[in-house]
Amino acid sequence: MKGINPKKVEMRQQKPEERIKNFNEVPLGYTEEEAILEANRCTECGACVKGCPVRVPIPQFIHLIKEKKFIEAGKKILEANALPAICGRVCPQEEQCQKECVLGKFGDPIQIGALERFAADYLATHTELEYKKREGTKGKVAIVGSGPAGLTCAGELARMGYKVTIFEALHKPGGVLIYGIPEFRLPKSIVQREVEYVKSLGVEILTNVLVGKTIKIKQLMEEYDAIFLGIGAGLPAMLNIPGEHLIGVYSANEFLTRNNLMKAYLFPEKSDTPIKAISPVAVIGGGNVAMDAARTAKRLGAEKVMIIYRRTEKEMPARIEEIERAHEEGIEFKLLTNPVEFIGDESGKLTAMKCIKMELGEPDESGRRRPVPIPGSEFIIEVKTVIEAIGQKPNIKIIHSDFPEIKLNKKNLIEVDEDMMTSVPGIFAGGDIVTGAATVILAMGMGKRAAKGIDKYISAKKK
Repeated sequence: MKGINPKKVEMRQQKPEERIKNFNEVPLGYTEEEAILEANRCTECGACVKGCPVRVPIPQFIHLIKEKKFIEAGKKILEANALPAICGRVCPQEEQCQKECVLGKFGDPIQIGALERFAADYLATHTELEYKKREGTKGKVAIVGSGPAGLTCAGELARMGYKVTIFEALHKPGGVLIYGIPEFRLPKSIVQREVEYVKSLGVEILTNVLVGKTIKIKQLMEEYDAIFLGIGAGLPAMLNIPGEHLIGVYSANEFLTRNNLMKAYLFPEKSDTPIKAISPVAVIGGGNVAMDAARTAKRLGAEKVMIIYRRTEKEMPARIEEIERAHEEGIEFKLLTNPVEFIGDESGKLTAMKCIKMELGEPDESGRRRPVPIPGSEFIIEVKTVIEAIGQKPNIKIIHSDFPEIKLNKKNLIEVDEDMMTSVPGIFAGGDIVTGAATVILAMGMGKRAAKGIDKYISAKKK
């Protein structure tokens, strides 16, 4: 492709030696000039759109950036995506839209996520949010959970003309966006800003309401025409090995929630909940959550932080840029290693971890080579803090015990049809309670599909 620069415009970011001392966002975003330069690389072929779960009109918004119509570019994205500044920061574009980019065949793909972030931020900082409180006349819908799936479903339904109420168990809306992702990767002011946009569409959000306990699903069914369940995956998976009870062993869910939602890193000035990351710190796992936990521990003052992973770096499910940033920040990677026991002292505090060396065997159901223990290769690593980041699963128990009529599949996840409706007419579900722990944008795609299914269901019921 003649005349097109094969190299992307690199985004500026904080230097590693500076950023490990603060919780400020690491990448700094494009300037207007940088955004235009990157946008001008785009051929506007549209191949990228098929890789986007919410079908953002990518060529159109990039074209507007080329023309310096930045506000219009932001508004164009909002037509398909109510959370563009969030998606621009945390979506794995390299596995979705950017993977389809034709420029990637001979150079760097267009940096769609960076451009989406730029357009969303520009729109937010150069325009006032207009509150258009709409009276929903087509029906009433209850959304359980204010994570990516719930917010997206709510926003779509509000635009269709429904009166929508979100019920959130925590004291702040946002779900995993607010409790699970660190400030340096996704500032909470950005989440709040995009939640406010959803509210501006007419969506009501009620916090501190635990559906299944505070209010029953049957009560919601009596008051609303349809219900969407988007409770996410907030239950940690654990190793279940000896010594897990010791002081100093955390789940990543607890460690990150206390830091992100309750601002433990500001203790004691602006937070009531301290959390310690006493060096040496070992983080078990190789996904984005593991990288988040390790980089958070570093910022809390731990001199030595290790990632313990049972495969090689090539098999790590974390985004490449997050792995690279962890390396830059001095995180040590101990690969082909698996913990088998946590060891403590007489006071019940963690002091060490027994591990075993692994080797890779045949591929498992994930397509990655299965890690196999090497007999007799056990060894000891000194640790004072362990953070288990080996996965999350939905807490179906409250929902299912309150309403057992909802059918679950073999993986203990909610079963849905093509319209995202469960086995109970009028109850829909989407996000991690349907797929298991997955990406923000995939949850949003299901929220969007569920909104269409809900509209179809209510329209048919009212005929």
